[in-house]
Amino acid sequence: MGTFGGQVATPSLDRVASMGLRYTRFHTTALCSPTRAALLTGRNHHSAGSGVVTEMGTGYPGYSGQIPASTAMISEVLRQNGYSTAWFGKNHNVPDWEITVSGPFDRWPGGQGFDHFYGFVGGEANQWGPALYRDHQRVEMQIPKGREGNYTLNDSLADEAIKYIYQQKSITPTGRSSSISQTGATPRAAPRAQGVDGQIQGQFDQGWDKYREETYRAS
Repeated sequence: MGTFGGQVATPSLDRVASMGLRYTRFHTTALCSPTRAALLTGRNHHSAGSGVVTEMGTGYPGYSGQIPASTAMISEVLRQNGYSTAWFGKNHNVPDWEITVSGPFDRWPGGQGFDHFYGFVGGEANQWGPALYRDHQRVEMQIPKGREGNYTLNDSLADEAIKYIYQQKSITPTGRSSSISQTGATPRAAPRAQGVDGQIQGQFDQGWDKYREETYRAS
């Protein structure tokens, strides 16, 4: 992302970042589930039982694919300190065998300190129209009238987040809220009408190694 030195322009995110803090010394694991577990718990991903993505969980310590209750997420800490908490977008940390209408739901966002969840829980999902859940209920993405063909998953996630924050503030205007947003659709998933695909055409032809050097210098 441009906010962190990348070449994909993110002007809206830049504006948000300019009003807050940017953390630039976080260690990623090159896998989504382990990195997300480390980010949300503040621990090494093995300590959070996430040495691999959830579908590859085993019986070995640190590789169960199940974040233990003893490894509290920052959402639980914030919730117990008066924050309203919400998660929007990709969640690839619910064990694959627990993604059913019968649960159990203790390893879903609602059981890990999040008051509200709207997004998808699997990794291998359609990034334009994934199987969405609102809290624990399966829902369909609602496309506003007139936006057919020009409404993506990212739009739906943003609309849900805005609606949730608005509702929270209408009841508790002085209340504190915290949300995590993890989009699924990349710039190439945006409608061509938005011109995003053309903006990044040829922008990464220099290859991974060169691009990494450029991004590191820019950040």
